[in-house]
Amino acid sequence: MSTSKMIVLKSSDGETFEVEVMVAEQSQTIKHMIDDDCADTVIPLPNVTSKILAKVIEYCKRHVEAGKSEDKPSEDDLKSFDAEFVKVDQGTLFDLILAAN
Repeated sequence: MSTSKMIVLKSSDGETFEVEVMVAEQSQTIKHMIDDDCADTVIPLPNVTSKILAKVIEYCKRHVEAGKSEDKPSEDDLKSFDAEFVKVDQGTLFDLILAAN
């Protein structure tokens, strides 16, 4: 059994998150950093708090898992997840949008 390559993301408040590269690469910015060998052992994300980064990672994991699952969830299941994901207060939604950029 092979293990997935991992990378560490560091939030603006210093918390670190170890995630699979394929999860982190859901972010085009991070993907380009990895592709260009700009990603050392830790990728700092100075504009993203740990609270928001945890939610972004949750979102990316769900989409990666949906794409590689043997019994893929229906598109409706993923749409339902996405709809629930954005049911947050306006400030959190704004922070999620900023993190997506």
